[in-house]
Amino acid sequence: MEQRDPLVAGQIPRLDREVRALLNAGRLPEANSLFDEVVTKVSPGVDRWVRSAVLVNRAVLAWRLGRIPLALELAAEGWTDLDADRADSPAVAQTMGALGYLLEGIGNRRAALDMVRLSVQVARRAGNTDTLAQCLQRVGGLLNFRACAGAPSAAPAIFEEARAYLEEGLALVKDEVLHRALLGAFGRSLAGVGELEKAERVACETLELATAADDLWGISVGNWVLAVVRREQDNLADARTHASRAVTSAERINDTSLLLRFSTELADICAALGDSVGEAAALRRSVAAGRTATETLQEGLGQALEQRRVAVQAQRLAVAAQEAAARDPLTGLANRLGLERAAQALLESTAARGRVPWLVLVDVDWFKGVNDDAGHAAGDAALREIAQLLRRECRSDDLVARWAGDEFVVLLGDAGNNGEVGPNVAERIRAAVDSHDWTMVLGTARRPTVSIGVAAGPAKLDQLFAAADMALYRAKRHGRNRVEVEPSAEIPEIVSGN
Repeated sequence: MEQRDPLVAGQIPRLDREVRALLNAGRLPEANSLFDEVVTKVSPGVDRWVRSAVLVNRAVLAWRLGRIPLALELAAEGWTDLDADRADSPAVAQTMGALGYLLEGIGNRRAALDMVRLSVQVARRAGNTDTLAQCLQRVGGLLNFRACAGAPSAAPAIFEEARAYLEEGLALVKDEVLHRALLGAFGRSLAGVGELEKAERVACETLELATAADDLWGISVGNWVLAVVRREQDNLADARTHASRAVTSAERINDTSLLLRFSTELADICAALGDSVGEAAALRRSVAAGRTATETLQEGLGQALEQRRVAVQAQRLAVAAQEAAARDPLTGLANRLGLERAAQALLESTAARGRVPWLVLVDVDWFKGVNDDAGHAAGDAALREIAQLLRRECRSDDLVARWAGDEFVVLLGDAGNNGEVGPNVAERIRAAVDSHDWTMVLGTARRPTVSIGVAAGPAKLDQLFAAADMALYRAKRHGRNRVEVEPSAEIPEIVSGN
């Protein structure tokens, strides 16, 4: 019967507690408006475990307001913040209790009861009496509902367990709202173990306090307990009156969980009275409440799924935009930005394996002449062909990029420490371009060749590029269509040139 979740003052913001008070008074439009004002606000610098408690208890408010996707989002965020290493924190106990309430609403009842039992253990270690009283109310309320819904033979033992929790909570509680919640639940457990006179006194006290506080939740629960007591006393007419009042109050605060329980109770009482009309009306309310609960959950989960789909789609679009920004549209290779983004990780992984990185800098010879002879469209086609040849001669873990214009870069992956690896790859590229059949692309126009500079050494892109650029300059100066290697102290016996 855990529906209240009053929280320790000073940990949950005042406006959040006002939203709860409006909910319990049946003032749902006002509760919704105020909730919109507070839902996104968390005090800066607040303890992370208190923040977790605030988020999850706001999830409870959203759930009671029927805003299921928001409730699930807040619960997930708060649950993520929960840190088991701080199991002595009152805020952790509060968060666990609120999560138990939400799990109960979703229908995961075993997990809900396990969670609220755990919250009691955490609260005991934390040594905060208000938090412990709150957690005791939660577990006692859930046990009451379990006893009502389960096998009659098992009910007395479950009610007795609930009574022990609730009695302990009443001995600790100072907060008036929490006191009424504990008192109402305690009255139901007393009725469940057969202490009808005491249950009646407690129910009447709950009604008196709740009426004075304009607390429809307490009024609803107090009437339910009196209905149970009167039924056990065989005063079915009074039992029907109190059960009807309990159902009406539950409807006003939009609490489908209470409404399901109380309308079922009312239907049973009407059946015992032979009131078929009243029984049918109560059953219709029960069925409607169950349908509303199911439809609300299904709609909420559907909305949450749609929001998740939209978020995933947006993430994919963002990733695609990032990839497009890092890719050369003409050749499909990484562009300069893509090279700079990916190079550092490749260089670091190469160094971590104790290997020396190689950079191969490729420049197309006399490319302006190719454009002049065959046209820019043919020149673009030639660049695409060269990009394909580069891919073919390199491995999948090599980084191949178009640096700018007619210049390409290959950053070799796991090349080992063989001093011939970089030059060999460069020579394969040079030969592939030189021997390629360019007729389909360029016709009789001048066939392109490439000059290549190769360097190995420090795991820094700018230093590798500068060294390879010096080697490329020598290749151009020595006649083009050739490979030159910049000597490196890190690779012994590198062959300079081909």
